[in-house]
Amino acid sequence: MWAHALEMLEQADRLHRQFFQPGPASASAWEPPIDIVEREDAYHIVVALPGVDASRIRVWFDGAALVVAGERPLPASCRGGAIRRLEIPYGRFQRRIPIPAGQFELFQQDVENGCLIIGLRPLS
Repeated sequence: MWAHALEMLEQADRLHRQFFQPGPASASAWEPPIDIVEREDAYHIVVALPGVDASRIRVWFDGAALVVAGERPLPASCRGGAIRRLEIPYGRFQRRIPIPAGQFELFQQDVENGCLIIGLRPLS
């Protein structure tokens, strides 16, 4: 039960940062949710990015983190209208994903059904 409560607090904090992050217009505006699965030989990371074109996604290592960044623009047909409800985050996004100590190889980077699938393998 305690683990569930901590998970809910982390999710609430992530949502708060996603929608209420101050900063310049060029800064990241939201963080996509992720799942991480550890297997014997690799880590698989699923990043939920529905509506984001693969050409707008960048992935790189930054110290002890894997960074996924890009942009989801407002669809052209919606620009210039009066917004009545906006629940889907748009604009620049960035997610820093801490990785275990050591060297890793990025061996998979595919977009499937609106999710970025990343495969990381430890280097021997």
